[in-house]
Amino acid sequence: MNDDTKKNPFIKTLDMLDNILGKFEGLMLALGVIAMAITTIAAVISRFVFNDALTVTDELNMIFIVIVTFAGLSYAARNGRHIRMSAIYDAMPTKLRKIAMICISLITSIFMFILAKYSFGYIIEVYQSGRILPALGIPVFYVYLWVPIGFTVTGLQYFFTVIKNLSESDVYLSTCTKDGYSDAKNDIEV
Repeated sequence: MNDDTKKNPFIKTLDMLDNILGKFEGLMLALGVIAMAITTIAAVISRFVFNDALTVTDELNMIFIVIVTFAGLSYAARNGRHIRMSAIYDAMPTKLRKIAMICISLITSIFMFILAKYSFGYIIEVYQSGRILPALGIPVFYVYLWVPIGFTVTGLQYFFTVIKNLSESDVYLSTCTKDGYSDAKNDIEV
């Protein structure tokens, strides 16, 4: 009997939703980085070959930076790649580490949802101001829509980590990353 058949339906659903979110995050990161590279190359070619600056490249890169930043935030949470100050945590016994990880993930999840709420409020203010990007002519609030999306998805990732730690015997940094350090020489594939 494999591990998937032992899982309860709730955990299977959680894993499926986590995989969908992971694909969305990866897609947004990949598209954002590729788009930034293309617009930056276009700006360089425009300035040095044609001796004329493309004004839209700065605005496009600002949009892509917002997308990459907030898609990257949830991606880091999903893969357990967030910054950790773990000296005290690492010295704890496993049961205390599990309790600490549940508390840390729950508190972080709550903060992410609070930040999503405040960022949504800011988007409403920007929308009401009627500001537009001068070169592209699109409303600025469209750019900032990625902020509450990123905070919400990150909050979900941390909440899923809480659920994973409550339902599994091991300690998880994220839904797909167990607690512990990898051996660098074992990470290199030959």
